[in-house]
Amino acid sequence: MASEVSTDHMDLYTAPTWQCVMVCWGTKYSTALINNLARSIANKTRSQPRFILISDRDRPDLADRIELVRFPEFWLQDRLKTSGCQAKLVMFEQGIVPTDLPAIYVDLDTIVLGDLGTGLELMQNRKTVAILQSAIIPFGWIGRSLYRWTNRRRYARGNSSFVIYHPAECHFIAERFKALLDQHPKLEFRPMAADERFISWVAQEHMVRIPNSFAVKFPGEFMFYWGFWLYIKAALPWVRNRRKGLVAVTLNGLMIKPEKLLSLKEGDVIVDEKSRKLIWSEKTLGFMRSKIQAFYAGSL
Repeated sequence: MASEVSTDHMDLYTAPTWQCVMVCWGTKYSTALINNLARSIANKTRSQPRFILISDRDRPDLADRIELVRFPEFWLQDRLKTSGCQAKLVMFEQGIVPTDLPAIYVDLDTIVLGDLGTGLELMQNRKTVAILQSAIIPFGWIGRSLYRWTNRRRYARGNSSFVIYHPAECHFIAERFKALLDQHPKLEFRPMAADERFISWVAQEHMVRIPNSFAVKFPGEFMFYWGFWLYIKAALPWVRNRRKGLVAVTLNGLMIKPEKLLSLKEGDVIVDEKSRKLIWSEKTLGFMRSKIQAFYAGSL
């Protein structure tokens, strides 16, 4: 009888079919956390990706599986590293991310629960750019029609915690931003106010929504203005089923960083800058609480 071979082990020796892109500047995120994120992605995907970290500095303790690419100086301007995070548009810069494979960008404050590579199934063609929805106007024919009818003044917008794209088809995003920055050095042109807003605007014709069955923002999914609603929402069967299938959750927001979450006790309540409440309880978070604790236990 032939011995069984782990497919996960075999994947480590096959050529990558996609790329996982991460971006980091400054000292906010430790190398240990970056390594932990890459390890989690690798352990949960059936098709091993090529890992690329775009960084403003050397990281001696970076895992061997992660290729470090240095930031071009243009994207390290102080005005591009504020809350608008326009420096993240470096992921579209020609010569930064190889153009042979599709890519999935992931924010560093992300918990991975499943196979991130399945997100590539959302791509309708090589020009597709998929991100989370963040405004009322939906991506698709409605957003594209409004974009055309208003001469690009109104459009669907998203959140760039995750970006699914093909680098070979998206250099125009970085090139267009750089050209507009010469015309609007103070970023006063509204679409340039943030990286995700600019991506949505310049690539509107190719935008696709990442569904909340695949990934969510932690504040939008597990926080709300009224605490009682968090208990009700967590008990709804369809919400519980959808949460069980989540592939990734991004913990965006200053009040809910990993260090803060891991210090909470049962029933603790924190409120973010938008007055949304988080109740640290099994009844409101379900399995997510233990997933958060396990994910960050060895990286902080």
